[in-house]
Amino acid sequence: MLHAWRLAAICCLMILPAARGEAQSTLSGVASRAKQALLAHDPEALVGQSSNLLLQIPGADPSSPLGRAQGVELLGRYLRGAEERGLDITAIREVEPGKGFVELTRRYVVSGTAELRHETLFLGYRLQNQQWRLVELRSAP
Repeated sequence: MLHAWRLAAICCLMILPAARGEAQSTLSGVASRAKQALLAHDPEALVGQSSNLLLQIPGADPSSPLGRAQGVELLGRYLRGAEERGLDITAIREVEPGKGFVELTRRYVVSGTAELRHETLFLGYRLQNQQWRLVELRSAP
């Protein structure tokens, strides 16, 4: 019985990294992961393995790409003051080979208020080493 349990555990450990890799290899998988990361206010999961990121959000200068750590920090600050009320994936497109985008519609309230706000998030991705990497995030009211 113990042997069967160990075998099942080993199989799960082998499948999980493959599932993560598969989610990063399709644009729809990346869109789902981005949605979950945003809902959880997890900027590290959102940025993933990207090394540079262009942000156009309140509190960030969009003039040049940021390093991963700085991008994670700014996204964390941006998300920190909000309570999510809903997030929908509204578009997933590969606009040219190796370049895609995801559009999300976000509904949230600023912590301590009741006013429901809406914004559209545009996430730009590039395919690098068969993995979609976030390279740009823009917000629009």
